[in-house]
Amino acid sequence: MKTKLSIIGLSLLATTSAFAQSSVTLYGLIDEGIGFTNNSGGHKAWQMQSGWVAGDRWGVKGTEDLGGGYKAVFTLENGFDLNSGSLGQAGRMFGRQAYVGVQTDRFGSITAGRQYDSVVDYLAPLTANGGYAGWPFSHPYDNDNTDNSFRINNAIKYASPGYGGFRFGGTYALSNQSGGFANNRSYSVGASYTGGAFSVAAAYLQANNPGRNATGALSTDDTNFTAGRQRIWGLAGTYTWESATFGVSYTHTAVDNPTGSVYLGALPAGISSLKFDNFEVNGRYQFTPALAALAMYTFTEGRFDANGGSSKPKWHQGGLMVDYLFSKRTDLYAQAVYQHASGGTGSLFDSAYIAGSAGISSNSSQVLARVGIKHTF
Repeated sequence: MKTKLSIIGLSLLATTSAFAQSSVTLYGLIDEGIGFTNNSGGHKAWQMQSGWVAGDRWGVKGTEDLGGGYKAVFTLENGFDLNSGSLGQAGRMFGRQAYVGVQTDRFGSITAGRQYDSVVDYLAPLTANGGYAGWPFSHPYDNDNTDNSFRINNAIKYASPGYGGFRFGGTYALSNQSGGFANNRSYSVGASYTGGAFSVAAAYLQANNPGRNATGALSTDDTNFTAGRQRIWGLAGTYTWESATFGVSYTHTAVDNPTGSVYLGALPAGISSLKFDNFEVNGRYQFTPALAALAMYTFTEGRFDANGGSSKPKWHQGGLMVDYLFSKRTDLYAQAVYQHASGGTGSLFDSAYIAGSAGISSNSSQVLARVGIKHTF
């Protein structure tokens, strides 16, 4: 009997030890606000807007120690709309992220599933919208995905460990098409360095036939442009001096043979290419540990080539945001964004449209103002 009890006791200790080497964390974020758009199709609009600064989410992530410095890792992250309770990301259960993989402090991590691309991982955090202010501060139609309009399906990702402030990585996403290896595939690479007061980053993404089918890298209902090809590359940097942080970024987006957009709907036939060059400057000042303000200005120069001719639309956009932290997990904020569009010469780009506004303006200017509260857990 004593022998049996000893064996049972040792088994329980072994089980407890195994559990101690693993962890599972439930986490989330809730962002709710009220927005005012001065011109949406010629009308003013007041709206409840959930997840505009940071997407509402809840998720589960975990690790298991595999021994020898290796760990199994996973993340399942759901997006949702707080006002309706509906699923986000076109109704996906875990539309924000869903992946599993292996990680080591020495060699980095390899993960597989639905994941962020390298523009989002490395470049976006140094822009105003990707790093702090969210969707309303994004560049026109979030053409460079710095506000994460889409995620990548069927993705294999490598992320390096940190080497004295330097990180790098990349993704490759399969098309999952029989006989069409390049039909809706994607790949991206990126790198960043943070040392002292400076941070810099660069990234490149290419998607072949994005949105052309539901099972590829960029699904039909989850891409900012449906096109023959989309390429994005950019550079960004920030410098912090005492309580002030200054940032600059440049991104270039080229979209070949686009047929549709989640922001504009179906596009007119005969468009051969869209190009966007986004130049952003931003600054943030920390008045107190609890109170901060952010300002941003972006100039975007576009090129629109179609059967009926070409045009060079331009967008000027400025934004202000004030954020007050009640605690480490809860903050109250206010933000305002102004955009002016010009040079579309009769194209669909003559009208202003701020991402997150109630709709496309009936003229060349638009204002969006919001107040909101954000809580993390």
